[in-house]
Amino acid sequence: MLRIAYGVFGYGRGHATRAAAVLPDLMARHEVRLFAGGDAYDQLSPEYPVTRIPTLGYVYGRGGRLSPWRTARRNAWYVLDLLLRGPAFEGVCESVADFRPDVIISDAEPWMHRVGRRLGIPRIGFDHFGILVYCRPPIPLGDRIRGRRDVLVYRWLMGRPERVLVSSFYRARPRTRGVRVIPPLLRDEVLRQRPVHGDYLLVYFNKGAHQFTPAVESVLRTIGLPARVYGTGRQGVDGLLDFRPLSNLPFVEDLAGCRAVISTAGNQLVGEAVYLGKPMLVLPEHAVEQRLNGAMLARLGLGQCVRADRFSVATVQAFLARESDFRARLARRQRDGRRAAVATLEEFLLELAGRRAAETPSAVAT
Repeated sequence: MLRIAYGVFGYGRGHATRAAAVLPDLMARHEVRLFAGGDAYDQLSPEYPVTRIPTLGYVYGRGGRLSPWRTARRNAWYVLDLLLRGPAFEGVCESVADFRPDVIISDAEPWMHRVGRRLGIPRIGFDHFGILVYCRPPIPLGDRIRGRRDVLVYRWLMGRPERVLVSSFYRARPRTRGVRVIPPLLRDEVLRQRPVHGDYLLVYFNKGAHQFTPAVESVLRTIGLPARVYGTGRQGVDGLLDFRPLSNLPFVEDLAGCRAVISTAGNQLVGEAVYLGKPMLVLPEHAVEQRLNGAMLARLGLGQCVRADRFSVATVQAFLARESDFRARLARRQRDGRRAAVATLEEFLLELAGRRAAETPSAVAT
């Protein structure tokens, strides 16, 4: 049995959903302590003990677009804390050191990566963004410079873990050894579903207070189809729109029973929708990773991608007109990467823990 510190990035729900898929297997074999903030803390803490840590986040401006300037200003203190090993960093470092883990697993969580490097604890990077950093995906030409910028920021925040596991609904060739790519991880709640072809749309925005704009709402009210809407903070039925609170099982049940999905382009939700055979119309966030997800979804013929400011009634109608074509391709794409993830994590854990035990003990850096 090993001691594992598992850090989960707190923005959105995909990181926590990915962790939740492997936690039961890991906790059955090892002693695991979770570290998370933000949305991940809220999602995981009802079921698991979680140590709250800081989290980076994004700030949105007019029209629901991500604001780089406001985002930089919002995160400036946290970035300085990471760079200068400030009080938040020292607090996380103390909590991790008290647990004495053999290995750290980090789902894009910068504090855990940097604390692990300081304490000399081997790290496994386990997320989706690694597809840009450690693999060779077909990034659209217009995003290659921006993608390089995002990769440099990611590397600066996370460093280079000893092993990397990437979860992705599309394939990409690793750049180096020690990197594995597996399909998206599916939770038990998803695997237990028996999907049916419903009459409603499932609408999800991970930051709906900013992304669910009046223009988006107007389109949904105009198309004449019922929609179950998640992520806005609103609740109750208003005409054809049924606003629902964020949840685990009810959301998955609505996903399994819907006709199609309209959402942002997070890898985890795309993987679950593909498994359940649901065509997707995605409105990527203003980020290279999500635009790549949208482009690959369209390239594979599993759905359609459109910029949020071009979302219209005609777009939805054109998407639904291709529904049967999307469904035919989706039927051939059902994959669950959980078994591969657990097996690969176990392999990496034993390699890293064994290597650490064989090394001559050295004093922890201060």
